[in-house]
Amino acid sequence: MKKMQRKGVAGLNILLSMVAMLFMIGIIVMVFVIAGAKLTDTVTDTTAKASINATTQALDDVTDWFPTFIVLGSMVVLILLVVIIINSIRGSGIMGQGGA
Repeated sequence: MKKMQRKGVAGLNILLSMVAMLFMIGIIVMVFVIAGAKLTDTVTDTTAKASINATTQALDDVTDWFPTFIVLGSMVVLILLVVIIINSIRGSGIMGQGGA
């Protein structure tokens, strides 16, 4: 059975899936923040209004972590690339056997 290996895309699937996941989380958070802002306008009870405002603010702060996730994911991809490059150099026979 032949194993399919694509060349030059090491870690790309991880990076793309992470960016897509963050995009979807961002859309979901945006929908809930907009819905919370609209809900605040129609509610007259002060306790409910305070609860909605607190929840909306907490959701709004979630997006502050997105750059950190992107940087960490990129670092993981770079580490994968370095490991793959080192393994391919070792396997190609470019390096000597070592020792004198």
